[in-house]
Amino acid sequence: MRVLGVDPGLTRCGVGVVEGVAGRPLTMLGVGVIRTLPDADLGHRLLAVEQGVEKWLDEHRPEFVAVERVFSQHNVRTVMGTAQASAVAMLCAARRGIPVALHTPSEVKAAVTGSGRADKAQVGAMVTRLLRLSAPPKPADAADALALAICHIWRAPAQNRLRQAVALHTANATKGRTA
Repeated sequence: MRVLGVDPGLTRCGVGVVEGVAGRPLTMLGVGVIRTLPDADLGHRLLAVEQGVEKWLDEHRPEFVAVERVFSQHNVRTVMGTAQASAVAMLCAARRGIPVALHTPSEVKAAVTGSGRADKAQVGAMVTRLLRLSAPPKPADAADALALAICHIWRAPAQNRLRQAVALHTANATKGRTA
């Protein structure tokens, strides 16, 4: 499974591609940050994020895109920029028919470190270890994007089994009503 992880942000949008399957060693195929100028027009910033995501999709051809689920913060302006960058990444994937998964920060931290309350340094250290890198990716947005991809690779099989079980249960319940 090849996953593009996106840590959305308007100034710095972390991107990272990881390949592998749950239970096996993972491989980092690329990591970086899409940057925009804070004083640029919002439309141009969103366009730059789109162009950057499209470049990563073209170059790495992921099967899935994992995006950090935007959560409420005290700074509404930060939340809005993050949500807008997140929407751009989802749109780029949808345009190509690539499935998108959203993971909360605590889900990602728990998957990668074992604790949903881990700090950025712990996430970076575990990403470095799991991908057998010589140093943590910088800035933290890049490490977070890789953590999102890792999280998705590890969680997707269980989530798929749950979806199948729910679908089977729903189908059986529907059959029972029509019989």
